[in-house]
Amino acid sequence: MRPYWIKKALGEEEVLECPPLENDVEADVCIVGGGYTGLWTAIMIKEQSPDVNVVIVEADVCGAGASGRNGGCALTWSAKYFTLEKLFGEEEAVRLVKESEESIYSIGRFCKKYEVDADFLLDGTLYTATNSSQIGANDSVISALENQGINSFRKLSFSDVKRMSGSDKNIEAWYSPVAATVQPGKLVRGMRKVAIELGVKIYENTPMLKLEEAMPAKIATPNGNVTADKVVLGINAWMARLFPRFERTIAIVSSDMIITEPCPEVLEKIGLTSGVSVLDSRTFVHYYHRTPDGRVMLGKGGNTFSYGGKISPVFDKPSPYRNLLHKSLVSFFPELSGVEIEATWNGASDRSVTGLPFFGKLNNSSNVFYGFGYSGNGVGPCHMGGQILSSLVLDLDNDWVKSPLVRGPLGYFPPEPFRYFGSLMIRNAIRRKEYAEDVEKKPKFYDIRLSKLAAAAGKSDKS
Repeated sequence: MRPYWIKKALGEEEVLECPPLENDVEADVCIVGGGYTGLWTAIMIKEQSPDVNVVIVEADVCGAGASGRNGGCALTWSAKYFTLEKLFGEEEAVRLVKESEESIYSIGRFCKKYEVDADFLLDGTLYTATNSSQIGANDSVISALENQGINSFRKLSFSDVKRMSGSDKNIEAWYSPVAATVQPGKLVRGMRKVAIELGVKIYENTPMLKLEEAMPAKIATPNGNVTADKVVLGINAWMARLFPRFERTIAIVSSDMIITEPCPEVLEKIGLTSGVSVLDSRTFVHYYHRTPDGRVMLGKGGNTFSYGGKISPVFDKPSPYRNLLHKSLVSFFPELSGVEIEATWNGASDRSVTGLPFFGKLNNSSNVFYGFGYSGNGVGPCHMGGQILSSLVLDLDNDWVKSPLVRGPLGYFPPEPFRYFGSLMIRNAIRRKEYAEDVEKKPKFYDIRLSKLAAAAGKSDKS
């Protein structure tokens, strides 16, 4: 099943064929994976060094994974400041927040420069509270950002919260103008077109079967091999399956979404007139935004957990949580109760222990690089990932290659079956805790304690 965004993008794009690899080829750089990470890396390499021969092999079509099926919220790392500071220190935390903001603007400039119609809307984001327990949830991090001189948020009055979010369920909100929304499928397919125009050779429907680490390296595919001086692995949630050494570095978690039929008149009436993204203060947040054609997309993370890092078939089917998502949609917007749901889908998110991506060299080799673990917030940060990986490939001497993000995994989950059953236990505790808070009751003590295990790394699955 093709999820809504990528299906729409494929149906509207100019056809540029990228047939499967059918023979042996050589390249300076072979990138495995045709999503945001791989495409940003390829584009940035070609922009800086046009003569570098770059090849991409993609198992399906570019954007078939998380890049074409996320919620379309391009967010910064501002809300992750405490995690950044704890892991990397104050100076690097400040730098990374600034860089994450710059990436939002850079994506917009990219779309303008290359005439990529990705429905990019720089309308900002709202971090909200939807019950009394969530009030003040963002105050401490915003205070820390203010102290560092990097705060872009301002607190809204209740009337402005309702006006901007379109829902009186949101009772408190901080607003930042430094965030955007996109049509994810149109963005990734537009990036594919730009990469081709810059001279990148892309082979779709060409899965990597084996990687031979050597100088040069060899990537085996069903009908041909790529021999390359350098390799970039940009396969995100699939890393654990293809490279078992990473199995405990991420947990594969679903983010589930629905989108309505066009209903612009209703949205005008309730005041949801911009593309602002709205996120509540749950551990596994609700997130929603209006699309330019008058639909509402709503999603929620933390529903389906996979066992052993495997990509379960459920991730390629309509969301099994459709009714729950529709109930959440109507709780925000009672006026949409009669509006049809056009599509529902889900996808695999590569949740790391810290909630941040990590990068490195495979087995400390000098010519195979990787980056993954975006934890449901990859639309903006993948642009940063492209800067890191292109800098590594081109042997640049800059802040990206010196960043502690390039130290590899920063933590490990417990082995199976403890990770899987522990994840379900914590997820269910979070559900009970947040249900109690929604009805203004005090959660059970053990549900609070278990929920803190998931909240330690910060919010997840926002985009």
